[in-house]
Amino acid sequence: MNLLFRMAQIYIPQCVKKRKLKELFSCTASAFECNPPEIQGLSFGECLEKFASFTKVETERSIRQGKDLQIIKSRLFQNAFRIGENLRNKFRVTTIEEVMIMSRILYGILEIDFHGAAQGEITIKRCFFSNKYSSQVCRVISSLDEGVIAGLSGGGQFEFFERITEGKDCCKARLIA
Repeated sequence: MNLLFRMAQIYIPQCVKKRKLKELFSCTASAFECNPPEIQGLSFGECLEKFASFTKVETERSIRQGKDLQIIKSRLFQNAFRIGENLRNKFRVTTIEEVMIMSRILYGILEIDFHGAAQGEITIKRCFFSNKYSSQVCRVISSLDEGVIAGLSGGGQFEFFERITEGKDCCKARLIA
């Protein structure tokens, strides 16, 4: 674990959070083959709201237009995988425990209460997006989660098996490294 990784566990400046969210906007817009919305001049909180709205609108539009959701999910995964892989290299993430720590940091930026165990079990007790997304939108957009964590873990498989958007008390997932 390098010094940058240790520092990220303590504090992440708003400008860095916003830059990472902008990167997420770009990779998501690319997957939906559209332009990301303008976020210049918005606070981080406003950007997060805009991201939730953007992803919901684009997913629902794709469903209405009959687009192949598997293709969109695959692009979301691949784009997010690159983000995770870059973070893995930058922060020198090497163990499942470090993957869980970095995931907690990343999810914290998005106002998601992520808890991960070294054995690969994950619980999300609170999610910023859970009252904004339908279960169908959540299933599409969670391809971002799968990609980022796969990239962070060097190719592990991440999957949800319970979701708040499907009426559960929390989201549960697992990472198989």
